[in-house]
Amino acid sequence: MSNNSLARLYISEPIRADSTLTLTRSQSHYLINVMRMTSGDEFLVFNGIDGEWKVSVTDANKKCTTVSVTEQTLPQKNEPDIWLLFAPIKKDRTDFIIEKATELGVSKIMPVITERTQNSRVNIERLQATAIEATEQSRRLTMPEFEAAQQLQSALNNWPSSRRLIYLDETGNGQALARVLQDKTDDLAFVIGPEGGFSPSELDAMDKLTFSVGADLGPRILRAETAVVAALAIRQAVEDMRK
Repeated sequence: MSNNSLARLYISEPIRADSTLTLTRSQSHYLINVMRMTSGDEFLVFNGIDGEWKVSVTDANKKCTTVSVTEQTLPQKNEPDIWLLFAPIKKDRTDFIIEKATELGVSKIMPVITERTQNSRVNIERLQATAIEATEQSRRLTMPEFEAAQQLQSALNNWPSSRRLIYLDETGNGQALARVLQDKTDDLAFVIGPEGGFSPSELDAMDKLTFSVGADLGPRILRAETAVVAALAIRQAVEDMRK
């Protein structure tokens, strides 16, 4: 069976050849009751540090399944150092942002509260759970890092000046994103505004920063979650063209 067709789980334990791992109750339930696995069945595990490994079920127990580590299938590889700052929106759409940002390789996710943010409540544990599922599905080897929600201005005040900050400006005053990315596609961050976009004062504040640049995604007004996918896909396309 191809490794791509095997189930894949994120675990928090260290992974070593010929070792034994004990899965959590929820993971055991998933494998035994959902995937219908029994002793001898194989699947993949990763922890964001030790690469991806094939394991074999040794004790199929829906409360506490144990597996034996057999071989490494992928060595550890880090994602490009891309950050995403986004204004929280409705729950389902925020979940979509986290899922797609994870699939597209974002390394750090930072919810920011803007003047027009309508939903300032952010459940980081829920976002992490969504990211775990997306990481498992996409065969990514690392988990994105999360920061607690903070005011946009606070994030800007504490920003590392060596990291380029690209804010999406839907007023039409920004440069085309593909052109902005011609010089650099790593060690940067995207800032996506809420429904209704950034306020004029926020755009003015970001425009005055020496490390930031406004970017445009075209003539249409995009939903926040669409803008996230478009920006990250363009970055990936520009990077691929460099290779």
